[in-house]
Amino acid sequence: MRRSLLVLLGGLFLLAGCGGGNPQVTWSVSGQEVTVGPSQFCDVRLRDCTNDDQARALLPVPAGTAVEVSVPSEVSEAPWSLVFAYVDAAGQQTTGRSPVFAPNAQESYTLTLPEPGDVLQTAQVQLLGAAPVANPDTGEIDYPARATWVLVAQP
Repeated sequence: MRRSLLVLLGGLFLLAGCGGGNPQVTWSVSGQEVTVGPSQFCDVRLRDCTNDDQARALLPVPAGTAVEVSVPSEVSEAPWSLVFAYVDAAGQQTTGRSPVFAPNAQESYTLTLPEPGDVLQTAQVQLLGAAPVANPDTGEIDYPARATWVLVAQP
């Protein structure tokens, strides 16, 4: 009996060590789906960070095509948003941002660019960390990101 209990406890210990890891985000475009880990992930205080330059989703995103992103509860339990860059029909590069989603308010978002001819270049889920601060140069509010998940749009 004692040996069975030790084996059971050892198995539970191994299972507990297998869990965790950084949260994964799923990007979907026209029925194609890619799940990816964060390219940057920091603790709540933004002091202990890890970077993975290879962590990015690559998906074809034709002009005018919506992109769906789904985030796990580990992300949606905190404020998060989506930032993106695209090229308009005139060839001008433009950036944008979704609303900032309140904790526990939203687990997915559909990005639709303003005009049908706009072509997405990149999109990035940002898990927001520390309190927002005013940018001294522009006066705009900056939201420090504690983690990011990247989509690179392919032609």
